Amino acid sequence: MARILITTDYLEPGDDVDRLLRGRGHTTVHSPARGARPPGEMASLLSVADAALVAGEPITAEMIDAAPDLTVIARSGVGYDTIDVDAASRRGVAVCNTPGANSNAVAEMAFMLVSMCARRVGETLAGVASGGWPRHDTVELRGSTLGIIGFGPSGSRLAELAACFGMRVLVHTSYPDPARRVQYCGLDEVLAESDFVSLHVRPTARNKRMIGVRELSIMKSTASLINTARGSLVDEDAVADAVRSGGIAGAGLDVVDVEPLPTASALRELPSVVVTSHLAGQTAQARASASRSAAEDILRVLDGGEPLGRVNLT
Repeated sequence: MARILITTDYLEPGDDVDRLLRGRGHTTVHSPARGARPPGEMASLLSVADAALVAGEPITAEMIDAAPDLTVIARSGVGYDTIDVDAASRRGVAVCNTPGANSNAVAEMAFMLVSMCARRVGETLAGVASGGWPRHDTVELRGSTLGIIGFGPSGSRLAELAACFGMRVLVHTSYPDPARRVQYCGLDEVLAESDFVSLHVRPTARNKRMIGVRELSIMKSTASLINTARGSLVDEDAVADAVRSGGIAGAGLDVVDVEPLPTASALRELPSVVVTSHLAGQTAQARASASRSAAEDILRVLDGGEPLGRVNLT
Protein backbone atom coordinates (compact mmCIF):
# COMPACT_ATOMS: atom_id res chain seq x y z
CA MET A 1 0.00 0.00 0.00
CA ALA A 2 0.97 3.67 -0.22
CA ARG A 3 3.25 5.77 1.96
CA ILE A 4 1.57 9.11 2.70
CA LEU A 5 3.57 12.10 3.96
CA ILE A 6 1.61 14.50 6.19
CA THR A 7 3.18 17.89 6.95
CA THR A 8 0.12 19.94 7.99
CA ASP A 9 1.07 21.03 11.49
CA TYR A 10 -2.28 20.47 13.19
CA LEU A 11 -2.63 16.86 11.99
CA GLU A 12 -1.29 14.21 14.35
CA PRO A 13 -0.84 10.44 14.49
CA GLY A 14 -4.07 8.84 15.61
CA ASP A 15 -6.40 11.70 14.65
CA ASP A 16 -9.40 11.34 12.34
CA VAL A 17 -7.41 11.88 9.15
CA ASP A 18 -4.70 9.46 10.24
CA ARG A 19 -7.27 6.79 11.07
CA LEU A 20 -9.00 7.34 7.73
CA LEU A 21 -5.79 6.81 5.76
CA ARG A 22 -4.47 3.95 7.86
CA GLY A 23 -7.88 2.32 7.82
CA ARG A 24 -7.46 1.93 4.07
CA GLY A 25 -4.20 0.10 4.61
CA HIS A 26 -1.79 2.97 3.95
CA THR A 27 1.23 4.06 5.98
CA THR A 28 1.35 7.64 7.25
CA VAL A 29 4.50 9.61 8.03
CA HIS A 30 4.01 12.81 10.04
CA SER A 31 6.55 15.61 9.77
CA PRO A 32 4.82 18.85 10.80
CA ALA A 33 5.86 22.03 8.98
CA ARG A 34 6.67 24.51 11.74
CA GLY A 35 8.99 27.10 10.28
CA ALA A 36 11.86 26.66 7.84
CA ARG A 37 13.20 23.13 7.45
CA PRO A 38 16.88 22.20 7.25
CA PRO A 39 18.10 22.17 3.63
CA GLY A 40 17.11 19.01 1.84
CA GLU A 41 14.72 17.72 4.51
CA MET A 42 11.49 18.17 2.56
CA ALA A 43 13.06 16.72 -0.60
CA SER A 44 14.15 13.67 1.38
CA LEU A 45 10.67 13.17 2.84
CA LEU A 46 9.00 13.44 -0.57
CA SER A 47 11.52 11.16 -2.25
CA VAL A 48 10.00 8.10 -0.56
CA ALA A 49 6.36 9.20 -0.59
CA ASP A 50 3.51 8.06 -2.82
CA ALA A 51 1.29 10.93 -1.70
CA ALA A 52 1.61 14.11 0.35
CA LEU A 53 -0.91 16.03 2.46
CA VAL A 54 0.72 19.40 2.99
CA ALA A 55 0.20 22.91 4.36
CA GLY A 56 1.82 25.96 2.78
CA GLU A 57 5.50 25.04 2.64
CA PRO A 58 7.34 25.21 -0.71
CA ILE A 59 7.38 22.16 -2.96
CA THR A 60 9.74 22.83 -5.84
CA ALA A 61 10.29 21.23 -9.23
CA GLU A 62 13.51 19.70 -7.94
CA MET A 63 11.65 18.05 -5.05
CA ILE A 64 8.96 16.68 -7.36
CA ASP A 65 11.47 15.37 -9.88
CA ALA A 66 13.33 13.56 -7.09
CA ALA A 67 10.16 11.79 -5.90
CA PRO A 68 9.68 8.93 -8.38
CA ASP A 69 6.62 7.38 -6.71
CA LEU A 70 4.75 10.59 -5.93
CA THR A 71 1.25 10.61 -7.45
CA VAL A 72 -0.65 13.35 -5.58
CA ILE A 73 -0.02 16.48 -3.52
CA ALA A 74 -3.09 17.60 -1.58
CA ARG A 75 -3.21 20.99 0.17
CA SER A 76 -5.13 21.20 3.42
CA GLY A 77 -6.28 24.65 2.39
CA VAL A 78 -7.06 26.81 -0.62
CA GLY A 79 -3.82 28.45 -1.77
CA TYR A 80 -1.36 26.35 -3.74
CA ASP A 81 1.05 29.04 -4.92
CA THR A 82 3.92 27.39 -2.99
CA ILE A 83 3.69 24.26 -5.15
CA ASP A 84 5.30 24.13 -8.58
CA VAL A 85 2.15 23.03 -10.35
CA ASP A 86 3.78 23.01 -13.81
CA ALA A 87 6.45 20.61 -12.61
CA ALA A 88 3.82 18.39 -11.04
CA SER A 89 1.83 18.37 -14.27
CA ARG A 90 4.89 17.37 -16.29
CA ARG A 91 5.40 14.44 -13.96
CA GLY A 92 1.73 13.47 -13.95
CA VAL A 93 1.34 14.34 -10.26
CA ALA A 94 -2.12 15.55 -9.28
CA VAL A 95 -2.21 18.77 -7.25
CA CYS A 96 -5.36 19.34 -5.19
CA ASN A 97 -6.74 21.99 -2.87
CA THR A 98 -9.89 22.28 -0.79
CA PRO A 99 -11.90 25.22 -2.16
CA GLY A 100 -14.67 26.41 0.09
CA ALA A 101 -13.59 24.38 3.11
CA ASN A 102 -12.51 27.46 5.06
CA SER A 103 -14.51 30.19 3.30
CA ASN A 104 -16.72 30.99 6.28
CA ALA A 105 -13.75 31.06 8.64
CA VAL A 106 -11.81 33.42 6.35
CA ALA A 107 -14.83 35.69 5.87
CA GLU A 108 -15.38 35.92 9.63
CA MET A 109 -11.73 36.81 10.17
CA ALA A 110 -11.86 39.46 7.46
CA PHE A 111 -14.96 40.95 9.05
CA MET A 112 -13.28 40.92 12.45
CA LEU A 113 -10.37 42.89 10.99
CA VAL A 114 -12.83 45.34 9.41
CA SER A 115 -14.43 45.83 12.82
CA MET A 116 -11.07 46.24 14.55
CA CYS A 117 -10.03 48.92 12.07
CA ALA A 118 -13.38 50.70 12.38
CA ARG A 119 -13.08 50.82 16.17
CA ARG A 120 -9.29 51.44 16.15
CA VAL A 121 -8.72 48.42 18.38
CA GLY A 122 -5.01 48.17 17.55
CA GLU A 123 -4.38 51.71 18.74
CA THR A 124 -6.51 51.19 21.83
CA LEU A 125 -4.73 48.00 22.86
CA ALA A 126 -1.33 49.62 22.34
CA GLY A 127 -2.38 52.65 24.38
CA VAL A 128 -3.72 50.59 27.27
CA ALA A 129 -0.65 48.33 27.26
CA SER A 130 1.59 51.40 27.59
CA GLY A 131 -0.37 52.73 30.56
CA GLY A 132 -2.75 55.04 28.75
CA TRP A 133 -6.54 55.07 28.44
CA PRO A 134 -7.33 56.06 24.82
CA ARG A 135 -10.76 57.49 23.99
CA HIS A 136 -10.64 57.48 20.19
CA ASP A 137 -13.26 58.76 17.82
CA THR A 138 -14.33 55.60 15.95
CA VAL A 139 -16.92 54.72 13.30
CA GLU A 140 -19.89 52.40 12.98
CA LEU A 141 -20.14 49.92 10.13
CA ARG A 142 -23.78 50.58 9.27
CA GLY A 143 -23.91 52.86 6.26
CA SER A 144 -20.22 52.49 5.42
CA THR A 145 -18.90 50.93 2.22
CA LEU A 146 -16.99 47.67 1.98
CA GLY A 147 -15.01 46.96 -1.16
CA ILE A 148 -14.27 43.32 -1.94
CA ILE A 149 -11.61 42.44 -4.49
CA GLY A 150 -12.11 38.87 -5.64
CA PHE A 151 -15.49 37.19 -5.25
CA GLY A 152 -14.85 33.53 -4.64
CA PRO A 153 -16.24 31.61 -1.65
CA SER A 154 -14.69 33.79 1.08
CA GLY A 155 -15.37 37.08 -0.69
CA SER A 156 -19.00 36.23 -1.33
CA ARG A 157 -19.47 35.05 2.26
CA LEU A 158 -17.97 38.33 3.51
CA ALA A 159 -20.51 40.22 1.41
CA GLU A 160 -23.29 38.37 3.21
CA LEU A 161 -21.87 39.28 6.62
CA ALA A 162 -21.45 42.91 5.61
CA ALA A 163 -25.05 43.10 4.42
CA CYS A 164 -26.22 41.92 7.84
CA PHE A 165 -24.52 44.96 9.34
CA GLY A 166 -26.08 47.39 6.90
CA MET A 167 -22.96 47.98 4.83
CA ARG A 168 -22.95 48.89 1.16
CA VAL A 169 -20.89 46.34 -0.79
CA LEU A 170 -18.84 47.04 -3.92
CA VAL A 171 -17.13 44.14 -5.70
CA HIS A 172 -14.35 43.93 -8.25
CA THR A 173 -14.13 40.52 -9.92
CA SER A 174 -13.51 38.91 -13.28
CA TYR A 175 -16.50 36.64 -12.71
CA PRO A 176 -19.55 38.72 -11.67
CA ASP A 177 -22.64 36.82 -10.59
CA PRO A 178 -25.76 38.81 -11.53
CA ALA A 179 -27.78 36.88 -8.94
CA ARG A 180 -25.82 38.42 -6.07
CA ARG A 181 -27.14 41.68 -4.58
CA VAL A 182 -23.88 43.61 -4.80
CA GLN A 183 -22.59 46.39 -7.04
CA TYR A 184 -19.83 45.36 -9.44
CA CYS A 185 -17.21 48.00 -10.23
CA GLY A 186 -13.79 48.51 -11.67
CA LEU A 187 -10.81 48.23 -9.33
CA ASP A 188 -10.17 51.96 -9.09
CA GLU A 189 -13.82 52.68 -8.31
CA VAL A 190 -13.80 50.13 -5.50
CA LEU A 191 -10.61 51.65 -4.09
CA ALA A 192 -11.90 55.22 -4.32
CA GLU A 193 -15.35 54.68 -2.83
CA SER A 194 -14.75 52.10 -0.10
CA ASP A 195 -14.20 52.72 3.59
CA PHE A 196 -12.71 49.24 3.89
CA VAL A 197 -11.04 47.28 1.07
CA SER A 198 -10.75 43.51 1.55
CA LEU A 199 -8.63 41.24 -0.68
CA HIS A 200 -9.91 37.78 -1.66
CA VAL A 201 -8.08 36.94 -4.88
CA ARG A 202 -5.93 33.93 -5.68
CA PRO A 203 -2.27 34.97 -5.94
CA THR A 204 -0.65 34.72 -9.35
CA ALA A 205 2.49 36.12 -10.95
CA ARG A 206 0.33 38.81 -12.59
CA ASN A 207 -1.25 40.18 -9.41
CA LYS A 208 1.85 40.32 -7.25
CA ARG A 209 1.87 43.67 -5.41
CA MET A 210 -1.50 44.53 -6.91
CA ILE A 211 -1.95 46.94 -4.02
CA GLY A 212 0.93 49.37 -4.16
CA VAL A 213 1.64 53.09 -4.09
CA ARG A 214 -0.78 53.94 -6.90
CA GLU A 215 -3.66 51.91 -5.51
CA LEU A 216 -3.18 53.19 -1.96
CA SER A 217 -3.16 56.77 -3.25
CA ILE A 218 -6.64 56.20 -4.70
CA MET A 219 -8.09 55.06 -1.38
CA LYS A 220 -9.72 57.48 1.06
CA SER A 221 -7.51 58.84 3.81
CA THR A 222 -10.05 57.40 6.26
CA ALA A 223 -10.05 53.93 4.65
CA SER A 224 -8.44 50.70 5.83
CA LEU A 225 -6.96 47.80 3.85
CA ILE A 226 -7.83 44.22 4.84
CA ASN A 227 -5.89 41.18 3.59
CA THR A 228 -6.73 37.58 4.41
CA ALA A 229 -5.63 36.24 1.00
CA ARG A 230 -1.86 36.27 0.44
CA GLY A 231 0.91 38.63 1.50
CA SER A 232 2.32 38.77 -2.03
CA LEU A 233 -0.67 40.85 -3.12
CA VAL A 234 0.42 43.88 -1.09
CA ASP A 235 3.44 46.16 -1.11
CA GLU A 236 3.97 46.28 2.66
CA ASP A 237 6.44 49.16 2.56
CA ALA A 238 3.90 51.21 0.62
CA VAL A 239 1.22 50.35 3.19
CA ALA A 240 3.49 51.43 6.05
CA ASP A 241 4.30 54.70 4.27
CA ALA A 242 0.63 55.37 3.51
CA VAL A 243 -0.38 54.82 7.14
CA ARG A 244 2.46 56.96 8.50
CA SER A 245 1.67 59.80 6.11
CA GLY A 246 -2.09 59.67 6.65
CA GLY A 247 -2.78 58.41 3.15
CA ILE A 248 -4.93 55.66 4.65
CA ALA A 249 -6.15 55.19 8.20
CA GLY A 250 -4.89 51.68 8.86
CA ALA A 251 -4.80 48.04 7.85
CA GLY A 252 -5.80 44.60 9.08
CA LEU A 253 -3.43 41.94 7.76
CA ASP A 254 -3.75 38.24 8.49
CA VAL A 255 -1.12 37.43 5.86
CA VAL A 256 2.24 39.03 5.11
CA ASP A 257 4.82 38.47 2.41
CA VAL A 258 7.34 36.81 4.74
CA GLU A 259 5.91 34.71 7.55
CA PRO A 260 6.55 34.99 10.44
CA LEU A 261 6.64 38.78 10.11
CA PRO A 262 10.29 39.92 10.33
CA THR A 263 11.17 41.70 13.55
CA ALA A 264 12.43 44.69 11.54
CA SER A 265 9.18 45.11 9.60
CA ALA A 266 7.84 48.66 9.66
CA LEU A 267 4.36 47.23 10.17
CA ARG A 268 5.26 46.31 13.76
CA GLU A 269 5.70 49.97 14.64
CA LEU A 270 2.23 51.08 13.58
CA PRO A 271 -0.58 50.67 16.16
CA SER A 272 -3.22 51.29 13.48
CA VAL A 273 -2.00 48.24 11.56
CA VAL A 274 -3.36 45.01 13.05
CA VAL A 275 -1.28 41.96 12.09
CA THR A 276 -2.42 38.42 12.92
CA SER A 277 -0.49 35.22 12.25
CA HIS A 278 -2.27 33.71 9.21
CA LEU A 279 -5.16 32.43 11.32
CA ALA A 280 -8.14 33.15 9.06
CA GLY A 281 -8.70 29.56 8.01
CA GLN A 282 -7.62 28.00 11.29
CA THR A 283 -10.89 27.29 13.05
CA ALA A 284 -11.56 23.80 14.33
CA GLN A 285 -14.39 23.43 11.81
CA ALA A 286 -12.35 24.66 8.83
CA ARG A 287 -9.36 22.50 9.75
CA ALA A 288 -11.50 19.39 10.04
CA SER A 289 -13.25 20.07 6.73
CA ALA A 290 -10.09 20.95 4.79
CA SER A 291 -7.95 18.09 6.08
CA ARG A 292 -10.71 15.52 5.54
CA SER A 293 -11.30 16.76 1.98
CA ALA A 294 -7.58 16.61 1.22
CA ALA A 295 -7.27 13.10 2.62
CA GLU A 296 -10.28 11.90 0.63
CA ASP A 297 -8.78 13.29 -2.58
CA ILE A 298 -5.55 11.42 -1.85
CA LEU A 299 -7.53 8.21 -1.47
CA ARG A 300 -9.34 8.86 -4.75
CA VAL A 301 -6.03 9.18 -6.60
CA LEU A 302 -4.53 6.12 -4.91
CA ASP A 303 -7.64 4.16 -5.90
CA GLY A 304 -7.21 5.21 -9.51
CA GLY A 305 -9.94 7.84 -9.49
CA GLU A 306 -10.12 11.59 -10.09
CA PRO A 307 -9.77 13.97 -7.12
CA LEU A 308 -12.52 16.53 -6.63
CA GLY A 309 -10.17 19.43 -5.85
CA ARG A 310 -7.64 18.96 -8.63
CA VAL A 311 -6.13 22.23 -9.86
CA ASN A 312 -3.85 20.92 -12.65
CA LEU A 313 -6.43 19.61 -15.08
CA THR A 314 -4.07 18.84 -17.94
